Amino acid sequence: MADAKVLPFDDDRSRSGAGRRRVAQPGTSGAAPVSALPGAQVPESREAGPQAPQEPPEGSGRGAWDRRLAGGLAFLRRRVTGEYEVDEFGYDEELTDQVLMSLLRPLAEKYFRVEVKGIENIPSDGGALVVANHSGTLPLDGLMLQVAVHDHHPAERHLRLLAADLVFMLPVVNELARKAGHTLACAEDAERLLERGEVVGVMPEGFKGLGKPFGDRYKLQRFGRGGFVSTALRAGAPIVPCSIVGAEEIYPMIGNSRTLARILGFPYFPLTPTFPWLGPLGAVPLPTKWTIQFGEPIPTDGYPPEATEDPMLMFNLTDQVREQIQHTLYKLLVQRRSVFF
Repeated sequence: MADAKVLPFDDDRSRSGAGRRRVAQPGTSGAAPVSALPGAQVPESREAGPQAPQEPPEGSGRGAWDRRLAGGLAFLRRRVTGEYEVDEFGYDEELTDQVLMSLLRPLAEKYFRVEVKGIENIPSDGGALVVANHSGTLPLDGLMLQVAVHDHHPAERHLRLLAADLVFMLPVVNELARKAGHTLACAEDAERLLERGEVVGVMPEGFKGLGKPFGDRYKLQRFGRGGFVSTALRAGAPIVPCSIVGAEEIYPMIGNSRTLARILGFPYFPLTPTFPWLGPLGAVPLPTKWTIQFGEPIPTDGYPPEATEDPMLMFNLTDQVREQIQHTLYKLLVQRRSVFF
């Protein structure tokens, strides 16, 4: 509701009756204060001046729709005229916030019912490297992670995901990934983003985690050679371990057609209980209940510059991040009631 306006009254004027409405009495030429007549009521004045039109309350139906329509038309005008900005990586913040997030948000909130924990472990400003497990046959976990950071962080930070080469080789997907802020999974791009103060997301398991058999669910695969650790060290950015539960069951992968994968140029071709047997319907993910938990950040700014040349330090930090993610996965699995609730 609109805030009521309180008009200031002068106490002396109130006590003397000045400024009060007067009505003429029969048989007199003067007027007596209405308050002086016992039981008298002040009638509505028909000669009162026009009242200022009141604005619709914030969030009311008509006002909200008017604002949405005006915002939508302004957005379309900027798209048509080219009056919008993208950064050097192709990231379109306005398109991501107003369109892509709006499309992904119902999937996160209503379908997978993502519960986010520990979001305060991502700093409010400055660079940070979020390291998460990867699973689910299709990379929906990365998209849900992006929504979780944007919608739940108090500073509404944007997650810039590092994606595999295959993402940028696919038509349409390539352009959308760039617009959403994703960039190639290479140390140079990651370091530049961290030095600019961005929150960068990486899933070191890659296709090994994404396309693993259902029987190996929630068992972390190898984290590579620790390239993400050296990137964080060079930028002096904290590493935030992240554990995602629920993605493993959206497409239970019970087989892999290597022949089809080789023909199509994919790292694997999944066979699930519904795909490809049910056609396009088999590509609908199961509505599992998700939990995304961000762990305690691991600082890296206390190491000397030559620390990136120490292979033992790289191994120890990589193993520390991996073990923290794996331990949290087991903990979340014990706590959850079922796959779907």
